[in-house]
Amino acid sequence: MSQHYHPTGRVSRLFHEFEETAIAVLLGLMTLVTFANVVLRYIFNTSLIWGLEVVLILFAWLVLLGVSYCVKVTAHLGVDAVTNLLPPRGRYVAALLAAAMSLAYALLLLKGAWDYWAPFAALNQTSGRWFPTGFQETRDQAFYVTDQVPMLDIFRWLEPAINMGEEYEKLPRVIPYIILPIGAALLLFRLVQATIGIARGHRESLIVSHEAEDDIDEVAHMNRDD
Repeated sequence: MSQHYHPTGRVSRLFHEFEETAIAVLLGLMTLVTFANVVLRYIFNTSLIWGLEVVLILFAWLVLLGVSYCVKVTAHLGVDAVTNLLPPRGRYVAALLAAAMSLAYALLLLKGAWDYWAPFAALNQTSGRWFPTGFQETRDQAFYVTDQVPMLDIFRWLEPAINMGEEYEKLPRVIPYIILPIGAALLLFRLVQATIGIARGHRESLIVSHEAEDDIDEVAHMNRDD
């Protein structure tokens, strides 16, 4: 059974293309900033003081978007030496069990991501040790800024919104850190989709299929016989 992702419907295709475009743009920006810094340093004896921090932020965004994207296209690696020994029914049950455990992990990750990001947005963290049971009053950390990244005018609206009208000298951390709850929410959403796909028999597991390896082995065996 093929586990390659084929979006169906106009909305699904548009969203799929948007995700791939966003990942490509992040990679392109990382390359551009790094290349510009190398040229400035070795030719003009200067550098973009904020370059390294921006690349680190872009890399974090790339990783967290890539985690959910790889769930969608079944690109995550895994060990299936034991499950491949099981009969089809056993593999089906094992895949559902793995999906359930992944969903529980994603829920915990989403709670942790929100609780970490919320203070930087002047919002409250969730209560409850494992799963959210409500919200609790949290110390405001909206005044925290990045080390070197300059403030962009398009985000000046944040000053009256969360920083009591105080001007930001650098980009507030609420902007780069917002990928934490977004990435965790996307991961949870994709895992829900994957679990439904496994339950309905549309995909075999959460990890990449080894059909290609089996096909290569079969062709190699045929060539040896010839």
